[in-house]
Amino acid sequence: MSKLPLFSPIYGIRPAKGKAQEVVAPPYDVLNSKEAREMARGKPWSFLHVSKAEIDFPDGVDVYSDAVYRKAGDNFKKMIDAGMLVREKKPCFYVYRLQMGAHIQTGLVVGACIEDYDANRIRKHEFTRPVKEEDRAKQIKFVQAQTGPGLIAYKQIPEVAAVIKKKTGEKPEFSVEGIGGVIHTLWVLGNEDDIRVIADAFERQAAVYIADGHHRSAAASRVRKFMIEQRGAAHTGAEPYNYYLAVAYPINEMKIWDYNRVVKDLNGLSPEAFMAIIKGSFEVKEAGGRAKPAARREFGMYLGGKWYLLKPAAPAPVKTDDPVLSLDVSVLSDLVLDKILGIKDLRKSDRIDFVGGIRGLEELEKRVDSGEMQAAFALFPPSLDELIAVADDNQVMPPKSTWFEPKLADGMVSNPLL
Repeated sequence: MSKLPLFSPIYGIRPAKGKAQEVVAPPYDVLNSKEAREMARGKPWSFLHVSKAEIDFPDGVDVYSDAVYRKAGDNFKKMIDAGMLVREKKPCFYVYRLQMGAHIQTGLVVGACIEDYDANRIRKHEFTRPVKEEDRAKQIKFVQAQTGPGLIAYKQIPEVAAVIKKKTGEKPEFSVEGIGGVIHTLWVLGNEDDIRVIADAFERQAAVYIADGHHRSAAASRVRKFMIEQRGAAHTGAEPYNYYLAVAYPINEMKIWDYNRVVKDLNGLSPEAFMAIIKGSFEVKEAGGRAKPAARREFGMYLGGKWYLLKPAAPAPVKTDDPVLSLDVSVLSDLVLDKILGIKDLRKSDRIDFVGGIRGLEELEKRVDSGEMQAAFALFPPSLDELIAVADDNQVMPPKSTWFEPKLADGMVSNPLL
């Protein structure tokens, strides 16, 4: 039994001709149940009925109950039976373009080899939480398909870029507008020569990198182990469950946004005392407007209705050869969140929250001005090179370090288990 290639084509399940706008929905983890229920109102074929099936139950249902997962599976089957979703007759790659304003990125929907994920050839940069892994694993088992893609970054490959460029010169299978005006466009790439070029080119890569979707990939690995046990001697190693649904983009086309911090209290300090301590570690300059950092080692701070720009007064006391400790999020945690505010575990503390940069600095102002939070910190986004350095060093980034936008949609393509 030979190992699968790093990336394989899949028997994708996708919207039927003319049905994509009715089906395609935001990813499951960017909406809460209330928002999803509102968005899906009057839209019986929205993929939210699969990805967030609790919307088909009364308020208050346990979203982790088997009944909700079972409903997701029933809804998925119903969409196939009604002809809203169709399964590819042969394995294909797909070209998936995201356009948000002037930003465009074009990549590939692939089956990513789970053995390579387990061996860290598909490299990670975040810890996962078992409860979230279990949630995604149960979703996959009940639906009998992976419906939420992971996001993978890869270093530019000229021969892959050439295939993508050729394909995007043709008419797409469909193009839909998602939330925020993002345009999602899909081409089916079924030419066997092109498939071979892509698979062979990626097989020559030493590594690719998970940008987002660590829980989706970890869940797929769990489900593969389950399926191997279930199938016993019938397992061949080539079944669709041996790879997980992912969309891979070249690093140079991807955009990481800032992931900012808001804190509920100043650890017993008055704003004046807190500011005095801050001035011991930073050069502090009051900003005329919102203080959006323009470079590494710059931090914006919103406190008492005013914005300040902070720069470490001396070189940050970090090991510059450690890719994690040299991140701006680590510097802020070390100098402010830990030493001054006593917030030592970002994963567990209920005194801190995180705001994706797509919401803008006005969201930080809103959270503080409302009295919900006492202070906010704006960061310069990490680079993909920094992410790769962490992953290549077999380390993980601090929690909530990266925010990728635009987001992939659910329902564009799903990967069946069998």
